[in-house]
Amino acid sequence: MKLRKYHGNIEFVPAHEFEFHGEPKNGREIIASNVAISQQGRDGDAEVLHGYQGPNFCFEDSDWRIMEGPFITIMLANLPWVVEDAMAAPEAKFSDGFLDLVLIKDCPKSALACILLKTADGSHVKSPYVMYLKVKAFKLVPGNRVGDSAKGGIIDVDGEVIARGEGVYMCGLERDPMTYGPPILLTVDKGLASIFSSR
Repeated sequence: MKLRKYHGNIEFVPAHEFEFHGEPKNGREIIASNVAISQQGRDGDAEVLHGYQGPNFCFEDSDWRIMEGPFITIMLANLPWVVEDAMAAPEAKFSDGFLDLVLIKDCPKSALACILLKTADGSHVKSPYVMYLKVKAFKLVPGNRVGDSAKGGIIDVDGEVIARGEGVYMCGLERDPMTYGPPILLTVDKGLASIFSSR
């Protein structure tokens, strides 16, 4: 009943045919990673891990787009169903190499209730209040709540909280160890998994 909106912004590299959403980001940003074992891991006492060490990605020549908040909700998925009765991203495909971004910037409470009821069959994405696009990379710079700048929001991955804004959780600590940190960058490592099934 108390509809919350949050400041902040998102940056993304759009997939083909989604290049006109958001505004162009001024200047190019080099975001690249080649995850490797640190020198301490090679020479020190740290355990050296073998196998998959994370994705290799480079968006040096990519055109990043930006959208400013406030936002009601932002969700990313690479599968259509997030639970058995919610098709949050109906166009998502596990193997297409993209994240499907579903966001709501602003809408009346009655429209939001209707949107939530329509997630069962994926038709919520047809609402004029829902923006649905595919992205190659995504960066979230979270902000605090609209109308209450002392409180932030909660960021979770598959239901597990990974960060939360100040004032969300009172645990008696001087500083919440999960407080918003640097921007959160998400990418897809296409082709990492193979799925086998039988009847």
